Amino acid sequence: MNGNLIVKNAAQVVTCSGFKAKQGPEMSDLSIIDNGAVIIEAGKIKAVGDSFDLLKGFDTREFEVIDATRKAVLPGFVDSHTHFVFGGYRPDEFAWRLRGDSYMDIMNRGGGIANSVQATRNASPEELMQVGQKRLDSMLSFGVTTVEGKSGYGLDLGTEIKQLKVMKELGKIHPMDIIPTFLGAHATPPEFKGRTDQFIDLVMEMLPEIEKQQLAEFCDIFCEKNVFSVEQSRKLLSRAKELGFKLKIHADEIVQFGGAELAAELGAVSADHLLQASDQGIKDMAGSGVVTTLLPGTAFSLKEPYARGRYMIDNGCAVALATDLNPGSCFSESIPLIVALATLYMHLTPEEAITALTINGAAAVDRADRIGSIDKGKQGDLVILEFPSYRFIPYHVGVNTVETVIKKGDVVFSRNL
Repeated sequence: MNGNLIVKNAAQVVTCSGFKAKQGPEMSDLSIIDNGAVIIEAGKIKAVGDSFDLLKGFDTREFEVIDATRKAVLPGFVDSHTHFVFGGYRPDEFAWRLRGDSYMDIMNRGGGIANSVQATRNASPEELMQVGQKRLDSMLSFGVTTVEGKSGYGLDLGTEIKQLKVMKELGKIHPMDIIPTFLGAHATPPEFKGRTDQFIDLVMEMLPEIEKQQLAEFCDIFCEKNVFSVEQSRKLLSRAKELGFKLKIHADEIVQFGGAELAAELGAVSADHLLQASDQGIKDMAGSGVVTTLLPGTAFSLKEPYARGRYMIDNGCAVALATDLNPGSCFSESIPLIVALATLYMHLTPEEAITALTINGAAAVDRADRIGSIDKGKQGDLVILEFPSYRFIPYHVGVNTVETVIKKGDVVFSRNL
């Protein structure tokens, strides 16, 4: 494995070309090359173009060569919002929701996030490594080559650090790139019940240690009614920004709360969920360049209204899609499910959905300059489908169409092996 690879004769090379987020109508432009080829050298894309023109007279002896005849080639997918390191599971809560219990009802009686907190506090680092690696392997098989992972199932310094260290160690041994986010303010733990201000103060005290150990690139908070207020969120995120963290925010998921407006005010890289985001909040995010990361799998699992993806794009937002893999509200890493829901129920076109999972997903983790598209100089992360068009992803509803995954020029997953 030397990172030297050529993919040739592809029915389509879907480049998603660009080095920043695509907003509004730009999301429809996939920059497709028919009969395309990609040359990757030492893990970086050296050239992309027509197979005949690109490879005429080219010495391929130092390269692995993949013939992608009748297959589509896309950038590796970026899953820009997950909680993949956690202990325990919550299948009972899914059944409770089916009988009509709301997410907040379950949370208020000690279920929800608090349930996973206890299990994660009790889990050893080795146990979290084992389940985390298994989830990463599954995500890789769906074409995900870069993943964001959040802490937030500790709600105390020791367990938050444990989660983040597990991600750091997994990043050393797994081919996937892992981008860590500190979500210490995911919920108020039982020991701080009724004292959310004091808990926010505690999370702010955690920030310097997280920064000192270089365990997280982003800081996030669950800004929601009966969780953390806009004022508390502003206080924590402002301090995180002072310490050099980039910002994300769980915003306007359950009620219209002002989280979208706060994301724009603070210059967050992304605002996520946004099921109830206001017209003004959407306008503010579009104007300030905040990536709106939508999580249709969560709305589906909670039986909630979907975020207004069509409206956001039509009003100039850069929309990304992610799974929100977590033990409670969306226990799924299925990229085909996300694409199906986004196209069928959020009214994105197939082209917009692909952009949302590639270059805009990369922008949601501040990586659009190096991943998310098939452009010269970028990392050689590719997905090869078993079908000749990207449109088979939503069309073959809920079924994984990924045949081969390439990371930094090396094949890291293949259904043919």
